[in-house]
Amino acid sequence: MTLKHNTRVAIVGGGFTGLSAAYELAKQGIPVTVLEAEAEIGGLAAAFDVGGEKLDRFYHHWFTNDIHVMQLIEELGLHDKVTINPTNTGVYYANNFFKLSTPWDLLNFTPLSFIDRIRLGLLALRARRVKNWQELEDKTAAEWLKELGGESVYRVVWEPLLNGKFGPVAEQISAVWFWNKLKLRGGSRGKGGEERLAYFKGGFVALAEALAARIKELGGHIELNAAVTSIESIDNRWQLQTENGTITADTVIATVALPLIAEMSKSWASAEYLAQLNRINYLSNVCLVLELDRSLSSTYWLNVNDPSFPFVAVIEHTNFERAETYGGRHIVYLSKYLPHTEKLYTMSADEVLEFALPHLQKMFTSFERSWIQRHHVWKARWSQPVVEKHYSRLIPAEDGPVSGFHVCSMAQIYPEDRGTNYAVREGRRIGQRLAVTLSQ
Repeated sequence: MTLKHNTRVAIVGGGFTGLSAAYELAKQGIPVTVLEAEAEIGGLAAAFDVGGEKLDRFYHHWFTNDIHVMQLIEELGLHDKVTINPTNTGVYYANNFFKLSTPWDLLNFTPLSFIDRIRLGLLALRARRVKNWQELEDKTAAEWLKELGGESVYRVVWEPLLNGKFGPVAEQISAVWFWNKLKLRGGSRGKGGEERLAYFKGGFVALAEALAARIKELGGHIELNAAVTSIESIDNRWQLQTENGTITADTVIATVALPLIAEMSKSWASAEYLAQLNRINYLSNVCLVLELDRSLSSTYWLNVNDPSFPFVAVIEHTNFERAETYGGRHIVYLSKYLPHTEKLYTMSADEVLEFALPHLQKMFTSFERSWIQRHHVWKARWSQPVVEKHYSRLIPAEDGPVSGFHVCSMAQIYPEDRGTNYAVREGRRIGQRLAVTLSQ
């Protein structure tokens, strides 16, 4: 089908930011069209089928203090789809497994001296007391964590996690990024200090689909397989060229990665603006998903503090959501953030599995290849913006240099990090703001 129609607002990207913005505009009766490059909505929350149930391509959960997405779920009448459970968190260090779910687990974390265990516990409390995050902008995460907890705590606990997550750019990561992670996790605990997390039945894509259905009920349009190749300014309107045809709009909200927006906008944007859009660095992600016939361990989220292990964590999803949901399959995610130029990013699914197997077998000595029923590999080129020192100076403004052009992407979520909760918050906020302007 060839697209060729007019709309008041065209939104580039059908992830949670774009859908949330479209929802707010459609509620006010403003014609809106969402253009999604893929065959399904959701962006990084896209899913695939396992045992007749949708499973997230990339592991997802919410914290109990993720109020923005919870408010949206309540509005859509879907609160019964949310489950909140305590989770088991652990650390693999020096060929041993350690629980780290509660304050008591922390006191028994023997890789650190007793004094350093106390320092580690106090570090989290001190981090949560930081009110003015701007004070942290001129420090790296490494510098700040050493100040708070000392060299031993940093070397054993934080350095491996930073390197595992950010690899070659770990030393560039801002203290603000890490502060927010500590604050967020610390605020999602039960009365006994255990971490509690939330999940959406049917996967996060089920929420995206429900939101898309509501947008359509309100008169909005969602076009799939509609990758935008260019955005041009013509006679005070915007013309968006897609693989399926042309959309003309008064207003554009671009929600995809900033370098993609730069490529779409190069016919009209200044060299200075394009440079700003291209300035923020992104890491890619490779996610290996295993369907096993039995459980790998009793831990949901296992941080791997071993530099020889190539993945940042081992996430056994079915220690959070029951294996019966997926036809009895036990689901394990192995996630790796990396520059897109690294060899692992170019490997096939079979090659990634062969790469991972020796590392898994070393860690879980009873694990056998025969446990694997199926395996999948999902890749995301624009997965994680690299949050450097003074990141606030790098973020492009939401309102572009030409009237009617707006940018609202995960790279602009700050001081928080990317995630569906903040994607919903920012999408709804810009949708509400523009709805007021466009209704005048």
